[in-house]
Amino acid sequence: MASLKDLRNRIASVKSTQKITKAMQMVAAAKLRRAQEAAEAARPYATRMDGVMANLASGMAGRAGAPALLAGTGNDQTHLVIVATADRGLCGGFNSSISRLAREHIYQLIRDGKTVKIVTVGRKGRDALKRLFGDKFVKSYEFSGIRQVGFAQAEDISNYVLSEFEAGSFDVATIFFSKFVNVVTQIPTAQQLIPASVPAAGEAAGVDLNGAVYDYEPDEAEILKDLLPRNLSIQIFKALLENVAGEFGAKMSAMDNATRNAGEMIKKLNITYNRSRQAMITKELIEIISGAEAL
Repeated sequence: MASLKDLRNRIASVKSTQKITKAMQMVAAAKLRRAQEAAEAARPYATRMDGVMANLASGMAGRAGAPALLAGTGNDQTHLVIVATADRGLCGGFNSSISRLAREHIYQLIRDGKTVKIVTVGRKGRDALKRLFGDKFVKSYEFSGIRQVGFAQAEDISNYVLSEFEAGSFDVATIFFSKFVNVVTQIPTAQQLIPASVPAAGEAAGVDLNGAVYDYEPDEAEILKDLLPRNLSIQIFKALLENVAGEFGAKMSAMDNATRNAGEMIKKLNITYNRSRQAMITKELIEIISGAEAL
């Protein structure tokens, strides 16, 4: 059995840890509000962009000359997998759930005989996947030194993906991230970026065209050629914002659980300490009484 001094030290240590987890929970809660607002503010723009892309893509249906970012290369042998996670831990299963979804997708591609290339955004995703697929890594991004992830970071990733696609390095690009729902729910999501995955015309933005046909000037191919790279940046930016909100939500929930667990541990340690102290007092009394009787 641990001595009373050891128990006192353990109780003090757990109390200090509880203060730290409580402070981290409050910081995550403060940052979550701003990140959630940013993620929710980006959704209408991305949704509307999907609607514009869908209308333009419907005009290209069955026609030759569609941009490669929309139609693809005609092959799906080489896949670029972009895994976006957080740079820091202590956020429950947030990072591991994204990495697990990406890992299952990569294994399936390998079983199908496809060539896989991996780009990671965030240190945790890189560490989780590099042990298994180190030879398939082509690029890694970390934004730990940046206070708030912005469009510039998404554009850097987008420019790299575009340059690699134009160089013929891959045929299909998919990004993995976590869609923010609320503090306790973040959904690991896979979204195909290249060829662009667009919904049917009118569905993305909830617009019913009632059979109307737009006349574009310049034609749809020219507009898509300009919009598709921009849409790629928008979709990556949306994924990064969703990830930031999901990270803080998961961290807030994890630190709340840790604080409550620390409270339960302190209660148990206090009970053990009091029982040990009482047992020691009882033992000393018995020894004193026994000694007095012997005299």
